[in-house]
Amino acid sequence: MADLAGALRRVSYEVLPLKGTEETVVDHVPRDVPLTVSTSHAKGPEPTIDLAVRLTGHGYSVAPHLAARQIRDTAHLSDLVARLRDAGIDSAFIIGGDAPEPAGPFDDAFALLVALDDLGHPFQRIGVAGYPEGHARIETDLLDEALEKKAPYATHVITQICFDAAATVGWARQVKERGVVLPVRVGLPGVVSRQKLVRISAGLGLGQSARFLLKQQSLFWRFFLPGGYHPGRLANRLAPHLHRPATELDGFHFFTFNEVASTEAWRRSMLDRVS
Repeated sequence: MADLAGALRRVSYEVLPLKGTEETVVDHVPRDVPLTVSTSHAKGPEPTIDLAVRLTGHGYSVAPHLAARQIRDTAHLSDLVARLRDAGIDSAFIIGGDAPEPAGPFDDAFALLVALDDLGHPFQRIGVAGYPEGHARIETDLLDEALEKKAPYATHVITQICFDAAATVGWARQVKERGVVLPVRVGLPGVVSRQKLVRISAGLGLGQSARFLLKQQSLFWRFFLPGGYHPGRLANRLAPHLHRPATELDGFHFFTFNEVASTEAWRRSMLDRVS
């Protein structure tokens, strides 16, 4: 229980840059909970940057997603970085993005990480993605090699959603055995309503994490099965493996799909029970 309590005190939340997100976060999320703001190729980086700047103004530590395939050129990247730094943002989460074609010279997250390094490494904290159950369009060996290449430029890993705790732990062991010793925050869904997922499936507010669910239909439907998914069960299975020598599992990162009120209420309730 101590492992679970500690993990629940050190969570981070991902939110989607949609209308009303700012107000919902301010109303329900404590200022000591770090945030990431997702992005989508349909809307580009602007909504993500704008929301990250506004939330930082409210006192949050915010890491916007920067998607390599959305960035037109080095000048565009420099402009985005300048806006973030001017707002006091010193963290970013670097992804390749799922645009069919890159808008500029950056094909993947590694290329963007190198470009940021060339700009003087403007962020103190840089997260990169991990894939415990692989990726729909990228071979596992290539994912492993990519993480090894990205690791020297990053400070931590955030995993994509995986409902199998054993698979996440096994993947984390293999990552460490390959020499990647970055802290790993385990990504898992928060308390997400079925109604919200229906709206997401209709194409509203698709961020990276939402699109991942839609690609992985077997995972998506777990939300609709009786007794299917609840964050408490998965968190309980993962907690004993946090901060153990065999892995670098470091805590929980909740994909909230903007259900921050219900996710935060659940977290506080769980803390009351296990503390």
